[in-house]
Amino acid sequence: MGTFKIEGGHRLSGEITPQGAKNEALQILCAVLLTPERVTINNIPDIVDVNKLIALLQDLGVKVQKEKKGSYSFQADEIDLDYLQSAKFKEDGRGLRGSIMLVGPLLARFGKGYIPKPGGDKIGRRRLDTHFEGFINLGAKFRYNREEHFYGVEAEELKGTYMLLDEASVTGTANIVMAAVLATGKTTIYNAACEPYLQQLCKMLNRMGAKISGVGSNLLEIEGVKELGGTEHTMLPDMIEIGSWIGLAAMTKSELTIKNVSWDDLGQIPTIFRKLGITIERKGDDIFIPEHSDGYIIQNFIDGSILTIADAPWPGLTPDLLSIILVVATQAKGEVLIHQKMFESRLFFVDKLLDMGAKVILCDPHRATVIGHDFKSTLKATTMTSPDIRAGVSLLIAALSAKGTSIIHNIEQIDRGYEDIDTRLRAIGAKIERL
Repeated sequence: MGTFKIEGGHRLSGEITPQGAKNEALQILCAVLLTPERVTINNIPDIVDVNKLIALLQDLGVKVQKEKKGSYSFQADEIDLDYLQSAKFKEDGRGLRGSIMLVGPLLARFGKGYIPKPGGDKIGRRRLDTHFEGFINLGAKFRYNREEHFYGVEAEELKGTYMLLDEASVTGTANIVMAAVLATGKTTIYNAACEPYLQQLCKMLNRMGAKISGVGSNLLEIEGVKELGGTEHTMLPDMIEIGSWIGLAAMTKSELTIKNVSWDDLGQIPTIFRKLGITIERKGDDIFIPEHSDGYIIQNFIDGSILTIADAPWPGLTPDLLSIILVVATQAKGEVLIHQKMFESRLFFVDKLLDMGAKVILCDPHRATVIGHDFKSTLKATTMTSPDIRAGVSLLIAALSAKGTSIIHNIEQIDRGYEDIDTRLRAIGAKIERL
């Protein structure tokens, strides 16, 4: 188990460039299975979860070639479908949440797709019903081996249909879209997710020859085609990492420039941090955070009631940023209620913040009230363990702002989502060491 040793209380300065988007990568990489032709993808983050998926594709028979740092070409012209029934696949697929999105492309192109019950973060239950109900609507037969927790769908032919999704699941929408592009006839998906990363997937598929309309809305219409071709695709910067660096700058009272953020794809993120009192300036396609030497003040609602920040489907706030927002609020002036609707275990990391001296009331598994210190009392260094990717980086931000030396164990969780984070933080002045 890896460990970070962090000497907190130092101000940072300089520029930091966000990596390619992890959540986009997991969709885009699975889409290479839809064609036997070569697909080149740029700005791929070098992180554990993405590297696991690339290795899984190689084991499946995809030819992978690294062109340069962050750029790979993929060719799925000789797929080994027997691998899907192997013990190795059942083991490797279980260790990665994103592996569920292999099923849609495999079903579309080869008539069958299998996956073991995926793992990933321990942040609460993530159900797969939306994925498989979508496949069944397209004409697939579903089967589930309870003893091995092994899911499967099979179909001689997928047929387009109308479907109303029970939830606007991003991965569910992506999976169904990848299955529908090669189905016979027209598929209409209502209550579809419309996150920028899903839009990126649809745009890439259209360049490959798919016929998807309504991209960016919650109503997608897909005219099935017989085959798809190759393409080149460049991924967006990771909006969760951008939010992490905004929070880091505010918590450490640092002047920081975040480069090439793709402002038009950030949605509510700048607005939410401004509601916490953080100054965010747009400079071209960069974000500039000035030094908050006098702290930052949380806005109340117009009627004077306490600010509530909650996650919601796009264009609402992504749930992946709530852990970071909660940590940032611990040093703000004022109070805020954080409402995490999606996952019932994501707020449990606040016990670590309480050990550091934060004032947080955990109302229930989904809500926490934060009373900010206004930097009158700094957080105190401590030893802690990272429970998941986003809580892990939130605790890292807390440690960088705290007085003294903190230890964070289980940093493999952070490495799953953040590329070479200690080296990049040292470049802007952080005192962090990987033990």
